[in-house]
Parts: sequence; structure tokens; C-alpha cells
Amino acid sequence: MPGKHITQKQVDIYMQTRKEGVTQIIASAKAGISERTGRNIEHGKRKPYCMRNWRTRPDPLSGVFETELVPLLKVSPDLSPLTLLEFLQERYPNEYPDYLLRTLQRRVKKWKCLYGPEKEVMFRQIHEPGRLGLSDFTQLKNVIITIQGKELTHLLYHFRLAYSHWSYMKVILGGESFTALTEGLQEALWRLGGSPYVHRTDSLSAAFKNLSTNEEEDITKKYKDFCVHYNMKASRNNVGEAHENGSVESPHGHLKRRIFQALLLRGNNDFNSIEEYQKFIEKVVSQHNNRNAKSINIDKEHLQLLPIYKATDYTELCVRVSSSSTIDVRKVTYTVPSRLQGEMLRVHLYDNQLRCYIGSDLVITLPRIYATGTTRLRLVNYKHVIESLMRKPQAFFYSRLRDDLLPNESYKEIWRYAANNMPCKIACKFIVGLLYLAAKKDCEEELAEEVLKAIAAGTNISLKAIQNKYSPSKDEIPVVEVNQHQLNSYNQLLVMEECHV
Repeated sequence: MPGKHITQKQVDIYMQTRKEGVTQIIASAKAGISERTGRNIEHGKRKPYCMRNWRTRPDPLSGVFETELVPLLKVSPDLSPLTLLEFLQERYPNEYPDYLLRTLQRRVKKWKCLYGPEKEVMFRQIHEPGRLGLSDFTQLKNVIITIQGKELTHLLYHFRLAYSHWSYMKVILGGESFTALTEGLQEALWRLGGSPYVHRTDSLSAAFKNLSTNEEEDITKKYKDFCVHYNMKASRNNVGEAHENGSVESPHGHLKRRIFQALLLRGNNDFNSIEEYQKFIEKVVSQHNNRNAKSINIDKEHLQLLPIYKATDYTELCVRVSSSSTIDVRKVTYTVPSRLQGEMLRVHLYDNQLRCYIGSDLVITLPRIYATGTTRLRLVNYKHVIESLMRKPQAFFYSRLRDDLLPNESYKEIWRYAANNMPCKIACKFIVGLLYLAAKKDCEEELAEEVLKAIAAGTNISLKAIQNKYSPSKDEIPVVEVNQHQLNSYNQLLVMEECHV
């Protein structure tokens, strides 16, 4: 055939066929060559291609590759051709120009194939339905998600079945904690309707102590109890070997590309709430799951039944409410209603919230925030302490929580105006009165907007006038006219009673 070398095997087939008495046309067709090539073979004009094993020009690396570069490669096989070329250029100035890089790349590649170290082999696994589920955490790179304009720092928890590729993702606000792992995993299992026989992760500190080579000894008690509750065997890959968890590591990229494409289609990356963002993620993952519906149905048939009730997927703490109506949890100070002052609260610590109990009664749910490093944070709700503050407004001025008691930038601006333009006592009464009115009448934004407009207009601001405007006028007691009936009308009833008797 034009442009192709004939091989010795083709020559042998052609000649053997001809010996059997077959014509040149048929013999050439069987050998995969042209009839003319067949005639040339018979006349000795065409010989099979022989690979050339000699050089046609001098070797530019002669004298240095075997003597100087190979010893370096034996010690450090990861040395790159560019590094080796720069090594030669430094040792032998002006003798090894940059255009030799491609030659050196081919030479190093050939040497590694012939004499280099053994490479790690990936062993493809056979996945049985219902056997293996995997968990891991990932993050969206080069994508900024915002909640009402504010950047959201978060991770994505990813659960996946190895056989059918059924997936679930959950937005995680903190790090790779026990609560984040078990909340996400438990939600995934109940969405799925069953549990696999084995649950595999990488070496998460949330699940493993990472101190012992023995997996049974290294597993944390809380994670072990969680897996026992769902009748799953806890498994992990070796420390630092992420590819061993490849059935979930690699699909991260597929789902994240789907999310990125869905964001492009949506037109923006801003959401009104974390709940809205979570629903968006679930919709994207659901579209992925729909494409694997047949395999997922097979997987579900082999899953274990779920237990009657859910397992503990939170961290429990006991904290006492201080006289300032605050509790301290993981380097964060939270305010709680003042009626809980002095009580011991049992706090269920989830990834995104704190659920506070007295006994078995839920008394308050608080959003969770995270402190990093040595920094301490506060989450203050002025509504929790406004009653006490209204009784002693002067405490506001030097309170440690003063700036945190102001709910937003609008009220901070109002306080700056009051502190600069009013006597201290009046300023405290003014801002505390506004906060009290905002809490009781549920008019926080409306009230702040009206006060700022008055400040901008330079008009006189009176707390009393604002209170009168937002407080409903007392309805007057209506005058009800009652027409008194005649008392002798009761005599008619007595007469009627006698008749019946």
C-alpha cells in the first residue's frame, strides 16, 4: 500500500500463497499488498522494511549523557530534561544550546523506559451493587459564591455509591469535622433509602485518629458508633494516598463542572440564603443521578435497610449561661434570651447551627459561626437583652458588647450621630429606645431608614415622636347603651311554669 512499509510477515504470506498455486492478484490481496509489489517481491526488487539502527548524524550528547547525566538520573529519576540541560550549560558554557532540549527529552524518556524505576500500577476494581459508599470533602475552585453579596467560605461534602455513581452533596460551613461528616452522610443515606455494607473515606481526622496503622484501633469511638448504627464497616485509604479513594476523588471534578455550567446558565453566583444555594446544588446533583437511573435501581436493591431512628450526628456540649446572658462555644460568644441566665444548657453542635436544650426541651436555635486561629468572635442579638437594657440604658455606652448590639451598619451610623450630637445620657436613651422599638414592633429596617433620612435632612429628631408614630394609639372604650327591661316581665315566666305543672 502507498506510504507503508511491507513487513517480513507480509512477504511470507505472499510467497506461501503463491507456492500453493494462487494467482498474484489473490496472493497480494491476502498479504495486504498491491499486485505490483507482489511482482517486485518475486523478482527480488522489493524487500521487507528493516528498522534502522544506525545514526545518520553525530550524537550531540555523546560523551556526557552516559557518563554525567545517567548517574544523576540513577540517583534522582525525577530530574527533568530542562534541569539536566541547564546543568550541562553551566558546566560546559556555549557547548549545549537550548535547541537540544527536545533531543534530551527523547533520550531521558527512552532511558526511563529501559532502565528507570518501576512505576505505580493502578488496579481497576470490580464494584458490586450495594457494597461500597464513599465520602469526601471538596471545594469549588475559581468560583466565588455569595449570599446577599457577601462571599461564602464553604466546602462541599460529597457522598457517592461506587457501583451506580449515585451522589449527594451538602454545603459545609466549617471544616472537615465529625458533625460535617455525619450530618452529610446521614442525610445522604436517608435520601438514598438504605446503607452500603462498607463506608470508605480518606484519612479524615473526623473519623480516624491517624495515630495507629491498625484501622480498628485508630477509628474514633463516635465514628465507629455511627457506622455500627447503620451496620456499615468503616474503611479508609492509606495516609497520603488520595488515589485509593479515586471512586469519589475523580468524580468531584465531574460534579463541579456541572455546578460551574449551571452557574453560567443561571447568570450569577449570588443567592438569597444558604438554603437556596443548597437547593441549587441538589438540583444539579439530581440531574447527574437521573442519568444513572438504571444502575441506581440495581444498587438500591442490594442496600441494607435503614435503622428505625437516626444516629447522633452532632457534638454535645454543656455550657452555663452567664450573668451577661451569653454562652461561650468553640471560641465564639453567643447571646441567649435573658430568661435562661444561670441555666445549664445542653448544646447540640451541628455544622451550621446550635440547638440548645434544657432537659429535653429545645429552648433556642442559634446560627453557628466559626472562629479561626486565636481570634474570638461574637454573635450578639440585641433582642435577647433589650428588656434589661431598656431599664438601664446608660450601660450601653461602655458595654463590651456595644458595637455588637447594633444590628447593622445603619444603626452604627445612627449611634455615631447620637454620640457626637447628643449628651451621653440622652444618646444612650435614644439608641436603646430605637432598638427596643425595633424589637417590639418588628420594624428594624423601616425604623433605621426613617431616622437616617431625618439625620440627612438635618431635622430635629425626637425619640418621643418616633415612639408615638410606631406605637398604636390606645382605642377608647366604647360607650354601650343598655336598655334595662322591666322586672315584672319575670312574672310571666312564673305563670307559664305553673301552667306546665
